[in-house]
Amino acid sequence: MLSQALAPIPTMASSRAGCCHSVCALCVPSPLRLLNQRQSGFTSTTATSLSRQSHRQNHSFGPYCSMSRHKHSEQQAPHSQKLQRQALAGWHRLMTAAAGGAAVLSVLLSVASPAQADPFLQSNKPPLQEMKAPEADSNDLSQEEIASVKLFQQNTPSVVNISNIAVRQDRWSMDSQKVPQGMGSGFFWDDKGHIVTNFHVIKGAADIKVALIDQSVWSAKLIGGDPDKDIAVLQLECETSKIDELKPISLGQSSNLLVGQKVYAIGNPFGLDHTLTQGIVSGVGRELNTPGARGVPIRNVIQTDAAINPGNSGGVLLDSKGRLIGINTAIADPTGRGASSGVGFAIPVDSVKGLVDQILKFGRVIRPVLGITIAPPQTVRQLGLDGVLVLEAPSGSPANQAGIKGTFRDNSGKLVLGDILTGINGKAIKLQKDLFAALDDLKPGDKVQLDIVREGKQDQVSVTLGERSDPSATANGAIGPD
Repeated sequence: MLSQALAPIPTMASSRAGCCHSVCALCVPSPLRLLNQRQSGFTSTTATSLSRQSHRQNHSFGPYCSMSRHKHSEQQAPHSQKLQRQALAGWHRLMTAAAGGAAVLSVLLSVASPAQADPFLQSNKPPLQEMKAPEADSNDLSQEEIASVKLFQQNTPSVVNISNIAVRQDRWSMDSQKVPQGMGSGFFWDDKGHIVTNFHVIKGAADIKVALIDQSVWSAKLIGGDPDKDIAVLQLECETSKIDELKPISLGQSSNLLVGQKVYAIGNPFGLDHTLTQGIVSGVGRELNTPGARGVPIRNVIQTDAAINPGNSGGVLLDSKGRLIGINTAIADPTGRGASSGVGFAIPVDSVKGLVDQILKFGRVIRPVLGITIAPPQTVRQLGLDGVLVLEAPSGSPANQAGIKGTFRDNSGKLVLGDILTGINGKAIKLQKDLFAALDDLKPGDKVQLDIVREGKQDQVSVTLGERSDPSATANGAIGPD
């Protein structure tokens, strides 16, 4: 046991054999060495004086050590040899005490840091995508806490950290370099490596990096997205063996949510990966305007008081059974500081399902269009009108082919208002969002009846809806502004 404990620390005899290839205890001052000196019966002064004298006789300084130095020391005067023997005896007692201290220290270290085999180091196969954590002890935690811990452990492997990488060009050197411009969250939708996140998380990205639960980082490409609904689908670019280990999220329902039921949010706020917060459903049926140029609202948004901060965008909102009920997307931030105010919003999963299915099938969301340009809402309010004012019906559009008229100026310069849409298929349209909501329930090729007001008279027009093209939200288009 003594020889094992002293093996890492060369004795004076081993230093004679070549101290330039080993480290002596005297060369590296240590609090443990001074403590062991006291335990061995030496005062600090005695031990230091003997050690220094012995060190000068048996050690060289710096890289100039040579065997000739040691040979010369063996031919010293008897008085020096006596001091040397005393030092050796003192070092023997000192090392004996150090062995006991080292043994205790090794036991403490083994208790504090138990050695566990790392499967990633033992095998070329990546570790399974699961949360490595101790089992919850029912004696220390309540049943509610145990349920929360298990929910986090089971769903965390499905959540990823997404980095938005942009290309910046130096205006002086004209050199281009990739720089991170944002970070968000996402989650695995299926077992094929498809990741769902918010469109604003990857907007403007030249490259997308995804970090998994095992800290591995992979590139991802955009399959398609819908800026109006703030949804994007990515494809993780990695080997098949890694795809097989991914864990998709379990899908739930958002149509039957009740105010007051518990919810859990998992994401990467401020870059802190895989953070869990909890709260309740604070409200349902909210509307949220997206930052796109069209200002299309997202309907049936879930309101929650679970803490949602920058970086949580694209993360999951789960019910108490760990099923996805929404995608965290926005917060009410009256201060403008970008911090949680206790009012967060999530896109309902029932709306997400249809959008993701279309993106995976067609590479984009297929939306119907009337083919008109409409006036801003404030303009309609200033005119005191109810409905949506048509500014333009471009040639060849479905509305133009149906005879819809836009706003224009006559020969005298007088402004002539275009048609005002007041209804679609019997549903009243008073505001712009009413029109968008009605179109959300339709598909390209559907024939609809429009209620209009033209020159102060009520009328009806039949229109066959066309298909909207949005290259900015497809894999072949640029991931840029709307």
